[in-house]
Amino acid sequence: MTALAFLIGVIVLVIGLAVSIALHEIGHLLPAKLFGVRVGQYMIGFGPTLWSKRIGETEYGFKALPLGGFISMAGMYPPAAEGAEPGARRSRFFATMVQDARDANAETLIAADDRVFYKLPVWKRVIVMLGGPLMNLVLAVVLFTIALSGIGVQQGTTTVASVSQCVIPASQQRDACTSADPVAPAAAAGIQPGDKLVSVDGTPVSTFADAAAIIQRSPGKQLSVVIERGGAQQTVQFTPQSTDRAVTDDRGRPVTDAAGQPEYETVGFAGLLAQKALVPQPIWSGADATGQYVGQVVQIVSQLPVRIYDVAVDTLTGQPRDANSPMSVVGAGRLAGDIAAVDAPILDRVQSIIALLAGLNVALFVFNLIPLLPLDGGHVVVALWDGIKRWFARLRGKVARPVDATKLVPVTFVVVVLLVGMGGILFLADIFNPVQLL
Repeated sequence: MTALAFLIGVIVLVIGLAVSIALHEIGHLLPAKLFGVRVGQYMIGFGPTLWSKRIGETEYGFKALPLGGFISMAGMYPPAAEGAEPGARRSRFFATMVQDARDANAETLIAADDRVFYKLPVWKRVIVMLGGPLMNLVLAVVLFTIALSGIGVQQGTTTVASVSQCVIPASQQRDACTSADPVAPAAAAGIQPGDKLVSVDGTPVSTFADAAAIIQRSPGKQLSVVIERGGAQQTVQFTPQSTDRAVTDDRGRPVTDAAGQPEYETVGFAGLLAQKALVPQPIWSGADATGQYVGQVVQIVSQLPVRIYDVAVDTLTGQPRDANSPMSVVGAGRLAGDIAAVDAPILDRVQSIIALLAGLNVALFVFNLIPLLPLDGGHVVVALWDGIKRWFARLRGKVARPVDATKLVPVTFVVVVLLVGMGGILFLADIFNPVQLL
């Protein structure tokens, strides 16, 4: 059953990623057609075509390698000038690539009339190229909203699950009470499992975290606590016991001193353990989570070469990978399988996989905005440069030729080689040294 659950998790992620890619390309397709550009193909995947169907002037289909997608627009680049050569300074290899790109572009100009991409105003070209990444961003918000507001986040409720019978210092590695341990304040006050916390020290509480925060900052101070038991409210008093708690950083890792020993802080302890449940978050939580993920992914992408190097070193030396290291589709699929196979309620696993898909869409959004061809961000830069060039030409009373992006094919080739290389490193790392989050 565990293996089956793992396989289902992988399949769900692959399907979700395919839908995300399909919607990304629709984000390009719809504005292109709206602006009158002739779109010859809408394809999911690369390589040999597995299935296709022509509807109107556009062929829709699936290809063998599900590693992305594309739409083929007429006149992505302007036609080459009469007698133009790929460039004498280029090697024969790159010169051939430039000429091949021009030939392929010329084929799309046949029967396209003026319905070509390069003739669109700059703002329309930018909208067409940003349509894909923006579709991923919108999808991320929707998925995070479903995960956080529709399903909820696993957190402690105000219902008491259990009550500790004594206070054990955090520095002592034991669970059983001894006669020397003081009685836990909550147990002494008569609080029982199933009781619901209504207010603590006069402050209404809606989550267990609210109650815990008040208790922890009140060691030695008597607190009045309103609980609900059997549908009736009653008030009890207890004084939180001062106890030591290990200090952790923002990632939950223990903080140590100069000698490497754990650091402790004094907090109030009552001895209450909350029941866990999926608690729906406010409707704007999806947008907030998307914004936070965008910031995190931007930071990762800005350090991508260094992070790829660290992944390679960790894999070769056998060191555990950083939980925030980049991963390939293989790593994401493996993580989805682990989530699906974990011993947890089914709704918890569904929520985690939906959140994982949302995070992947944020990654697609940010990655495609990198201002390098062949990524969408590179096409946006070309369109903006074309607009600036024409503006300066108008100031001089001249007419500028459209920017010929086929000249950048050698740069595009280098970028593709680097991306394939980085993808290969992540692919191998995700097989032999996967990220462990569970």
